[in-house]
Amino acid sequence: MDILKSLFNSRTRIKLLQQFLLYPEKEYYIRELTRLLNEQINSIRRELINLRKIGLLRSKTVNRKKFFSVNSLFVIYPDLKNIFLKTQDSKQQIIRNIVNMGEIFLLILGGIFTENEKSKVDIFIVGEVNKGELEHFIENISSNDNIRYSIIDRDNFLYRLEYNDKFIQEVLNDTKNIIAVNKLKRYTDKIRKI
Repeated sequence: MDILKSLFNSRTRIKLLQQFLLYPEKEYYIRELTRLLNEQINSIRRELINLRKIGLLRSKTVNRKKFFSVNSLFVIYPDLKNIFLKTQDSKQQIIRNIVNMGEIFLLILGGIFTENEKSKVDIFIVGEVNKGELEHFIENISSNDNIRYSIIDRDNFLYRLEYNDKFIQEVLNDTKNIIAVNKLKRYTDKIRKI
């Protein structure tokens, strides 16, 4: 119970947790976090020390700069990661990250992101993205869950849409899915059930 009390009693700490848990492969120095999170340097420094004391963060000094990173061996790391993954802010962060991976015409989140076990897919992308980069990102955001994703190029999607492909129909008509990006609205609106 002491660990939980020390985790969620400060706005700055929650922002830090979100940053470190959504980007576990990254290392940050104090001033960088101050800019990223728009918080005072003393507040950031104090919370980093607290998170390091309980074991969630590690630190190292390089060229007189102290860098902090998440300790993935922390006893409740997978659970914390899942908590932040399932919050709305995290969904927005995930959407922004995926959109920055390439040219995306349609992005739909379902399954784990909408707590819909019947969903066929967790991330559905129509467009051109770097598959390796996406897989690396998925690996970093999922702890216990296997995230199912599908990438289809625009022409293939439109072809399958025209011929009423069952998978495409199910993804588009699942009302629990979140349509994060839709640059193909004139095509998908004809198909989606009202």
